[in-house]
Order: sequence, then C-alpha cells, then structure tokens
Amino acid sequence: MVSMRRALRRGMLASALLVGLAALWLGVSHVLLSRGPVLGPKPAGALRIATHNIHYIVVGRGAGRWSDRAWDRRKQAADATFKALDADIVAFQEMESFSGGNDDHNNLARQWLLAQNPDYAAAAIGDWRAFPSTQPVFYRRARLAVVDQGWFFFSDTPDQIYSRTFDGSYPAFASWVAFRDRRNDTELRVLNVHLDYASAENRRKSTALIVEKLNQWRAEGRAVVLVGDLNARAGSSVLASLAQTGLSFLPVAGATYHLDRGLHLFGAIDHIGHTPEITPLAAPVVFRQKLTAVWPSDHYPVVADFTSD
Repeated sequence: MVSMRRALRRGMLASALLVGLAALWLGVSHVLLSRGPVLGPKPAGALRIATHNIHYIVVGRGAGRWSDRAWDRRKQAADATFKALDADIVAFQEMESFSGGNDDHNNLARQWLLAQNPDYAAAAIGDWRAFPSTQPVFYRRARLAVVDQGWFFFSDTPDQIYSRTFDGSYPAFASWVAFRDRRNDTELRVLNVHLDYASAENRRKSTALIVEKLNQWRAEGRAVVLVGDLNARAGSSVLASLAQTGLSFLPVAGATYHLDRGLHLFGAIDHIGHTPEITPLAAPVVFRQKLTAVWPSDHYPVVADFTSD
C-alpha cells in the first residue's frame, strides 16, 4: 500500500511538472515569438521619425556582449535595422564607445552607420569637449537642414557639460536639434532624452528640467517632437508631467526593451511625443524584426510617420 501511494504521488508530481513546463513553454513562446506589426512603406510626403537605444560599446575590456569585439558582430544588424526603418530622423541613445572618461572622438557606432549610409548626417554632435555627442540625431540630408542644436544635463547645473546627475551618478543629458523641412519650409525641434533607469528621483527631477525647456519652446510657438528612452511606461508620472506641456504621446504597444533576447516582459519604455503642429498618420510601430543572427541592441526602435502640412 505504501509503495502504491508513493507511486501515485510520483505520478501526480510528474504530471504537475509536465503541466508546469507546458505552461512555461507557452509563456516563453509568446514573449519570444510575438513580434508585432511589420513596418510598411513610408507614405508619400510623410516625415518618418524613429528612436533607438543602440546600447553603449565598452572598448578594450574583454569580449563580453557589449564589447568592441561584440560590436563587430552587432554592426551588421545595426546597419540592416537602420536601413529597414527608412526614417528621415533617427534619434539614438547610448551611442557611445566607452573607454573611460568623456572622450568621444572614436565613436564606433556613429562612424560605422554614417559610413554605410551616406544620404544621412548626424546632428547634436560636435567637439566632445564642448558638445556631448553620444545622443546624436541622424537625419536625411535631402529632406532636412539643421538650424540649431543644443544640450542640457540632468543636473543641478544643467549648463555644465558632463555634470553628474542629482544623486551623483553618471552624467545624463538631453540633446536637441532644430530642423528645417526642405519640403514645406517648416521648423521642427527634436528633443532626444534618456532618463535614469534606476532612480525615480533622478527621473522626476530630470523630467522637471525637460518640462521647463518644453514650456519655453511652447511659449515661443515651436513645434516639438520628444523621443527617447524614458525608462517609464504609459500612465507613469513622467509621461503625465510631460503631457502637461502640450505633448501627446503615441500609444506604443508591447515591449520596447527585450533584454537582447527578444523577450517581452513589460510595457514600452521608449516613446515618441509630439505637439499639435505635427500630426501622426498612424499608430507607431515597434520594429521587432531580427534581420541578422544577433540583435543590434537590447531595445527595439520605435517608428512613426507624421505630417505638418
């Protein structure tokens, strides 16, 4: 009788284990295989805007996932993804080749993508000693011309380059570019941001600085698109504060951060917001296609088409 009970318990445990494994597989299959809508052709005359956290490169420190050695594998994926977006504007975050300090003269990702895509140029860059250049905004030269550009740090001293954040952590900043659209001679400001992933207090204070800048531009009648990695989901206090300036955030469906594994564990943290002067033509697309054997980054690009006519 005892041996029979033991056998029954073992059978029940084995069945429960099989059910659990099946449920786990179904869940993993869902988060791995749910890729979302495919990006379609850009509508005639539309201005296509994208944001992409490309992940920094660590130079000369081994062969880890984000090392310069790994970049040799990732760079083809980065270029294939960039080309597939067919965007007029792509705002990048973490486009940095980090070897210690702030020296940015050898930016592997920026140099590679510009060399492979001669129809584009990079704005929000300059001499790294005077202009932080790790959040560039790529633009299609035939469509857009740069009117102005600038930056401010998420710091108690926002005009001091490379000043540390409010809690003393690594420097973080916003870059911005004013473009003239050659098609209709309108001006658009693109504000490219990357907020702290760990500190809610840093995000709150950084958002207050962004709001101050947006309110200034809105008072001047500027058309603005805010893009970037906000490390905040829809419904958060970050997006709510930014929306009070007149920004409308596009509804980004599903995950934009995927852990470099194609895993979709929580909602979008990469966003596109716009003022009323520029009108979205459709819902944004999270570009989840894996075009080579590796992902270009641990974030997906977010893409949207606009018109200002």
